[in-house]
Amino acid sequence: MMRFARFAALLFAGTALVSLGYWVGRRTTDTAVRATRGASNGNAKPAGRVLYWYDPMAPGQHFDHPGLSPMGMQMVPKYASAPMGSAGVRIDPRMLQNLGIRTAVVERRGLRLRVRVPATVSWNLDQAYTISARADGIVTRLDVRAPFTRVAAGQPLAALLAPAWGGALAEYAALLRSRSSDAQGLRAAARERLRVLGLSDRDVREALRGRDPGSASQVTVRAPAGGVIVTVDVREGQRVDAGQTLMTLNGLGTVWLVAAIPQNAIGGIGPGTPVEVRVDAFPGRIFRGSVDALLPDVDPATRTQRARILLANPDRRLAPGMFATVSLRPTAGPALPLVPTGAIIATGAATRVILANGNGHFTPVPVVLGRSAGGYTEVLRGLEGGERIVVSGQFLIDSEASLSGALGRL
Repeated sequence: MMRFARFAALLFAGTALVSLGYWVGRRTTDTAVRATRGASNGNAKPAGRVLYWYDPMAPGQHFDHPGLSPMGMQMVPKYASAPMGSAGVRIDPRMLQNLGIRTAVVERRGLRLRVRVPATVSWNLDQAYTISARADGIVTRLDVRAPFTRVAAGQPLAALLAPAWGGALAEYAALLRSRSSDAQGLRAAARERLRVLGLSDRDVREALRGRDPGSASQVTVRAPAGGVIVTVDVREGQRVDAGQTLMTLNGLGTVWLVAAIPQNAIGGIGPGTPVEVRVDAFPGRIFRGSVDALLPDVDPATRTQRARILLANPDRRLAPGMFATVSLRPTAGPALPLVPTGAIIATGAATRVILANGNGHFTPVPVVLGRSAGGYTEVLRGLEGGERIVVSGQFLIDSEASLSGALGRL
């Protein structure tokens, strides 16, 4: 009987201790909630009854008692009426650091874009030459037989035998020996005829000195500039007509790069925009040039516009067909409010940021956005610049604003 009485006394004491612990824990939780959801002076009790308790990290889960959530977070109450009458929420300033809330001031300046796009090296067609026959004739010799042969300015390319050249050269040679004033005028006309037939002063001198075997009708065709023979369109012994293409030549002193620029980055890019080019074939080396022109067409599949970039190639190492990466710095746009891109809350239906009003008060503000670059985004409407917004922990505040009905009052 004594042992039973002693057991009953111990059971009663344990029950009392558990009840006391629960009461103390409940009072502690209520105190923390008041600190978090208190009124502006931090002392007034929150208005309305508690509808349920929730974890700020998972506001969709509701509980009928305080304490720790399944995620280990201290739960907070949801009241029947919001403590604040405005479209915002309040968090006790002492809790902001624990929640990881950070803010930043909205800057107003021009957005500096940096565009990185792929490009392909191609021939600079401003340095392209078509080498053609100026008269009917026969190709008697080919000095360059294979495409993509490098040649120097003035280097022999082929020899042509053309009867029209023989007659014009003979007429010019006869007039050279005449001293009359009339003959001088005719000599100038004969020389102009030779020039129209494609004979340079060097060709005429060589032909008249008899350096070419056979007759003076055979003339050597030479490269008009240094570069690469891109195509060879004739063979030895072939008959050609006046104007027929013999070869095509392209210089390599400069090359073009064709880069596809997205439409949202075209603004601020134009002729003269500086670029940096990195070519896969030469890792670590940077080539510098500028935009030559924006081509007036947009690819309907990729929604990109092509930019033609002029690039110096002094050592002739850049070859058409090489792949490259182009970095462009467009001119800065107009001064607009800029917010960190990570501070933006986009839900699909709306886009907003959280405005920090001070003393723990926060307000969601809808915004209309512009371009983004370098971790910042332009705000076209909704902010003026100089405001302080939340850049970390804004989703917790946004969830609280949604639960308290603040978003519905915007």
